[in-house]
Amino acid sequence: MLSYRHAFHAGNHADVLKHYVLSLVLGYFNQKEKPYWVIDTHAGAGMYALTDGFAQKNREFETGVARLMASDALPELVQRYLEAVNAVNTEGSLQLYPGSPQISAHFLRDHDKLRLFELHPNDFKLLQQHFAGKHRQIKAEMVDGFHGLKACLPPPIKRAVVLIDPPYELKEDYQRVVSSLQDSLKRFATGTYLVWYPLLQRPEPGAMVQALQQLNTQNWLDIRLQVEQPHADGFGMYGSGMFVINPPWQLPEILSSSMPSITELLGLDASAQFNLEYAIT
Repeated sequence: MLSYRHAFHAGNHADVLKHYVLSLVLGYFNQKEKPYWVIDTHAGAGMYALTDGFAQKNREFETGVARLMASDALPELVQRYLEAVNAVNTEGSLQLYPGSPQISAHFLRDHDKLRLFELHPNDFKLLQQHFAGKHRQIKAEMVDGFHGLKACLPPPIKRAVVLIDPPYELKEDYQRVVSSLQDSLKRFATGTYLVWYPLLQRPEPGAMVQALQQLNTQNWLDIRLQVEQPHADGFGMYGSGMFVINPPWQLPEILSSSMPSITELLGLDASAQFNLEYAIT
């Protein structure tokens, strides 16, 4: 489980979808003055260099965030996500890509808090270094995020965004996501929970989404982005999805209007498409 390093994939199409949806949710939470927590169960390193090291091996960011940054016709709310990327780069460059902890920190206000969990020792060390000096507002622990989440719920301020983004290297991760959310909703039913998952030619992702839809919650949203035709050999990720429990009520309309532009930019072949399903009362 500890072999996964997100640096190989930083800034790819999956990061774009994940961090765009995260930015939309945090922007919504910022509309109210009341403070909130962000809890990131699989935080990673927090920041990724794109000009050398792991990211240069496959250069996945070139068909991901770089395509959005090169466009001059993006919807305003997509631009707000890119502001979080531009904030860690010099003007006009793309040398660094912010992971979900830094995306969250970009939107955080002085009275909000960020709780981070990361089990990989090297990534945890980098995460600590990145947020050094900000321990009053941002706390990172080298703990299994599924266990760490239990200790955070319910948060004392009763407002929270939870991002669950495991590597899914083990099949058990899919069931752990469902079990974790079952427990989390008992502890804190009104939280907003975001689950990222890969699109693969195997049954586990679809079965997990079906199980999430059946968690007896009335408000959910599922957005999927397919960037290419599934490979003939049955291997590889051909897209990804975000499942959101208790989403902002405006989220379906925002995604319906902005995902066509994102899909056109990130699509690798004619099969590129997005699919949006939701139930919001």
